[in-house]
Amino acid sequence: MKSSPSIIQVGIAEMNIVRSPSVIRTSGLGSCVGVIIYDLPQQLAGMVHVMLPDSSLARTKAFNPAKFADTAIPALFQLLIQNGARSKNLKAKLAGGSQMFKTTLKSDLMRIGPRNVEAVEDELAKLNIPVVAKDVGGSSGRTIEFDPQTGILTVRTVNKGIREI
Repeated sequence: MKSSPSIIQVGIAEMNIVRSPSVIRTSGLGSCVGVIIYDLPQQLAGMVHVMLPDSSLARTKAFNPAKFADTAIPALFQLLIQNGARSKNLKAKLAGGSQMFKTTLKSDLMRIGPRNVEAVEDELAKLNIPVVAKDVGGSSGRTIEFDPQTGILTVRTVNKGIREI
């Protein structure tokens, strides 16, 4: 009898890694971005649930690198390398980054979702990790689940159903 894989849950502003046959999941992606960096030959993947684009405004003593794109992506990269990933094999998939609040203001501060996506993509580019698929933008929340054995990211979008990328 085949056992079902375990599901590793990643909360808001958290990160974790997983090896096949387990899968990794996060929910509640509105303006946040779920970032998966994976090494398919090693069947190893990491996920981070990024809340904000830039750590320069962090005002807390208990600094959480998983909260910000500019610190989360390098931290996840290092965690994967420490656990056997090869940098030349790494690829990324993204989901989230919705514009959750309708506003008539032209302020960049209200563009949290799009700014999160831009910041994540910038950090991945610095590490030479290609983004091979993404499901970002819009105005709906998402739940994502990644299988490090197949490289498939399943995206469940509120009122829009399920999509695999």
